[in-house]
Amino acid sequence: MTESTQHGQAQHGRPWVPWLVTALVVLMSGGVMYLAHRGTSQAEALAEQSRQSAVDAATRARDAEAARLQLEQKLAALEAERAQLATEKEQLSSEKEQLSQTVQEQEAELAKLKATYDDLQDKMKAEIAEGAIRLSHAEGRIQVDLVDKVLFDSGDASISARGQEVLMRLGSVLAKVEDKSIQVSGHTDDSPPSQKLQSTFPSNWELSVARAVNVVRFLQDTGGVPARRLVAAGYGQMRPVSTNATPLGRARNRRIEVLLMPDLPSKRTPAAAVQRVVAGGTAPKAQAKPARGAK
Repeated sequence: MTESTQHGQAQHGRPWVPWLVTALVVLMSGGVMYLAHRGTSQAEALAEQSRQSAVDAATRARDAEAARLQLEQKLAALEAERAQLATEKEQLSSEKEQLSQTVQEQEAELAKLKATYDDLQDKMKAEIAEGAIRLSHAEGRIQVDLVDKVLFDSGDASISARGQEVLMRLGSVLAKVEDKSIQVSGHTDDSPPSQKLQSTFPSNWELSVARAVNVVRFLQDTGGVPARRLVAAGYGQMRPVSTNATPLGRARNRRIEVLLMPDLPSKRTPAAAVQRVVAGGTAPKAQAKPARGAK
């Protein structure tokens, strides 16, 4: 058997070889394509993962920046609050010092007020006991009410001998008061001056003013009370403290009030002259002692 014949027989006996080769080629190609696709998918997955990681990192960075800004704002707010609290603490400390000083001043003022009140009580105890003088105090003020008969004769504006003695004792206390304005007010009942006195005192205004002015002058000239602290006022019958329907009430309304009030530096009375604050007119000069009348 020849070689060619053998070769032909071999080919004729293995017809599947070409198909096997083709199958192998296809399989190999598919494997390569599979591997290539798989590699691409993995690369894309890695790329997507990287992109997502970058997005997450950027988000975390933004969140971190926002948190940082928020923290800075909170710190700034806390610092502002701390500064405000420090300012308020300083203000409270200053107010506390001022309040403490005010309390001390008030306590000192009350102590002086009580000392003056006790001194007046001691000096005027006889007249207080008989009801000729009423003494009271409230809200930093002291008021001394003197019925007219303890200072003046009936219908008269001139100070009587007894009145001078009483005012000397009153002046000895008032002269020591350094931080009070002293207002002396004249008051009458509602009966007009008698016809005999009307040429001197046309109405109760003139009578109340003249009495107040004469008391002020006596306290200044004889009692030693500084003129800058003295004020004279006349209210006539306009401020009664009792009824005018009874003799006792009328007697209470005919009075001289001496009021000690806190002295405001911006409103101090000039020292050059005694100020005469007169309701209803100008204070007349001190009158010569007239004949005794109804007042």
